[in-house]
Amino acid sequence: MRLLPLIEQEKKKEKPDVNKSGPKSLHNRGDFIKRGQPTMTDVSVQQWGEVGGVDLWVLQSAQVRVEVLSLGAILRSVCCRGREGHMEDVVLGFDQLEGYLSDQRYLGATVGRVANRIARGRFVVEGKEYRLDINNGPNALHGGLRGFNKAIWLATAVEGGVQLSLTSPDGDQGYPGEVQVSVSYTLQGETLTAEYQARSTKTTPINLTNHSYFNLAGQAAADIYDHQVSISAQSYLPVDDSSIPTGEIRRVKGTPFDLTTPVLIGPRLKEVPGPGFDHNFCLSFPGDSWTERDAARVCHPASGRVLEVSTSQPGVQFYTANFLDGLTGKGGVRYRKHSSFCLETQNWPDAVNQAPFPSCLLCPGEDYHHVTRFTFTTV
Repeated sequence: MRLLPLIEQEKKKEKPDVNKSGPKSLHNRGDFIKRGQPTMTDVSVQQWGEVGGVDLWVLQSAQVRVEVLSLGAILRSVCCRGREGHMEDVVLGFDQLEGYLSDQRYLGATVGRVANRIARGRFVVEGKEYRLDINNGPNALHGGLRGFNKAIWLATAVEGGVQLSLTSPDGDQGYPGEVQVSVSYTLQGETLTAEYQARSTKTTPINLTNHSYFNLAGQAAADIYDHQVSISAQSYLPVDDSSIPTGEIRRVKGTPFDLTTPVLIGPRLKEVPGPGFDHNFCLSFPGDSWTERDAARVCHPASGRVLEVSTSQPGVQFYTANFLDGLTGKGGVRYRKHSSFCLETQNWPDAVNQAPFPSCLLCPGEDYHHVTRFTFTTV
């Protein structure tokens, strides 16, 4: 797996040449022609940052503009229109590469091998115990100290977007098996699609997601208290003091976690135990068919911006940025507690240690495949 210290030693031979003086537009390439009709999404790429090897890919439709970094397969920005037509960047991030290199909050990143927490950083697969880095209290979080968010991915153009690929070697961060993984970001009109695929040489847990922090008022807005949220889940997972699911699958009805109809985030946060939402909402259950489902909808009434999320994953972690503590982001903005929200589509947390949960194990010869769509509209 390529990490930043190796950037200067390895060259990405398969990527398009980069024009040092500016972005290289790719939208007229034959790759982007379907039955004689050009794609409606413009795709361009340029080198980003002072250190060689990190590219910035720009996907531009008539409605949405998306920036993707080859470092961490990061969504650096998403610009979309409000009710009055004003474009605003709704994703938290950094102006400089150094911000992402030192970031410990996973802003915009693709996280893996296993998103969310694994209790005590331990699990047993096929009779063998594996131990991971402990990087979140007593637990392992988001793949380890040098997870996928800190790797340089190989980026190649695809129709309407970019595919980022990575090889995670056997033993990487303590996980078994060599894993070939990819995520494709494609933009069509108002919808950004993230498609994840992986194969492994040994049975290994895997759970990939994107960890973007959104604020539909704009990334510089102070909080999300004036946003309305709804999540299409009848159950959620209660957690212990270290945010590991207790094993109970609890109905949301009659609890502060009932988001089946739109609720204003600010008042609801006052009812939730602890610092805010950081819980898995159950979209499907073991034995359910693999299919794409509506997951969540967030609306910012003042601007009219709406984000709708659908996914084939069995869960979505709704997180209200409870642990942002004033780090400096784009334009010098200070990102603080409750300044944004995450909708991390994923398998249920700690599934590798909790047999009743949907399996997160990928076996040799099997294909890991999940899709998540983010649609940005207005009301």
